[in-house]
Amino acid sequence: MEGVALLTVFVLAAFTGYEVISKVSSILHTPLMSGSNAISGIILVGAIIVAGQAESPLALGLALFAVVLGAINTVGGFVVTDRMLHMFRGRRDRGEEPST
Repeated sequence: MEGVALLTVFVLAAFTGYEVISKVSSILHTPLMSGSNAISGIILVGAIIVAGQAESPLALGLALFAVVLGAINTVGGFVVTDRMLHMFRGRRDRGEEPST
């Protein structure tokens, strides 16, 4: 029964996440993604806790899959944030010569 409950939570979270992200315009996606790094970190910690308490192989597999997806999301958010911050630097800060 516990596996069914965990699977239900996983499916509902995946559906809700997809619906929320698909409604965001492309202009707002990068700032919102960089702002959600803290939430992704909390999700990653929660997935690790669930993986540590899993009693069945199905629950453990789903929890480990959630850990992998949470880690990818967190790292991806930091990469996008870094790229976005590089866009706001001047040419001299990036080591380029200004065009004359």
